Amino acid sequence: MGQFTGKVALVVGGTLGIGEATAIAMVAAGAKVVIGGRHADFGQQAVELIQAQGGEGEVVYHYVDLLDSASVKAIVEFTVATFGRLDYLVQSAGLEGVVANTVECTDENWFAVLNTNVTGTWYCMKYAIPHMLNTGGGSIVNVGSIIGVIAFPGLPAYTASKAALIGLTKTTALEYAKSNIRVNLVAPGSIRTPMFQRFSGGSPEAETYMSTFHPIGRIGEPNEVASAVMWLCSDGASFVTGHVLPVAGGWEVP
Repeated sequence: MGQFTGKVALVVGGTLGIGEATAIAMVAAGAKVVIGGRHADFGQQAVELIQAQGGEGEVVYHYVDLLDSASVKAIVEFTVATFGRLDYLVQSAGLEGVVANTVECTDENWFAVLNTNVTGTWYCMKYAIPHMLNTGGGSIVNVGSIIGVIAFPGLPAYTASKAALIGLTKTTALEYAKSNIRVNLVAPGSIRTPMFQRFSGGSPEAETYMSTFHPIGRIGEPNEVASAVMWLCSDGASFVTGHVLPVAGGWEVP
C-alpha cells in the first residue's frame, strides 16, 4: 500500500459512511486527503475520527455543495492548492430521496435526487480531470448502488440516478482511457450507513428483511466498500476502467 504515500485524494461525501471509511483507509495508507461535505460539524468529527485511526497521511475538511458548480470547483481547487496535486477522486455523496412509486414521486424529489447524485458527480469529474491531466493521470471512483443495476420499486428517482451514474462513468472512462485516467464505479448493496439507517428506520425487522436480498446473508459494512474503492484506485487495478464493481454480497442477479 506504499503506493498511496504522498498521493492526494479528494473524497466527496467523506464525512460519513462509505466516504468516511474510504478516507480512513486512504490516510492509513499514507495519502493526503480532503474530505468534502455540507456540514462543518460532521466534517470536524470525521477529521478527528480519521486522525484517531492513525496512519502516515493527512486529512482536512472543506465545505462542498454538490448542487453548486462553483462550490464543487472550489473544493477541487482547494485540494490542489493545499496539497499540490490531485491523484484520486472518490465521489461518495448521495441522496436517496423519498420512497414513492413513479406516479407519486414529486417533481421536487425527482430533481433533488438527480441533481445531487448525477449532476453533482459530473461537476466533480468536470473540475477534477483537468488537474489530473496536468500531473499525468489519476483514478476516479464513483459510488453508485446495486439498485442502479437491478432497480428497486418505490425508488424511481434514486434508481434512475444510480443507473445514470453507470453511463456517465463508462463514458468518462472511454474519453480519458488513453490519458492515464481510470474511471470506475462501485455498486454497493445494503451497507450500514446513515442512509441505510434512514431507509430502514432503524428497525431490526427491516434490517433482517434487507439482509434476505443478499445471498451472503447480512448487511455490509462501510469498510468493505472502502476496500473495493482502494483497490480500484491502486496500481493493482491498472488495467481496469469503465468497470461496475458490485459490492453487494451477491445481490446483483436481476
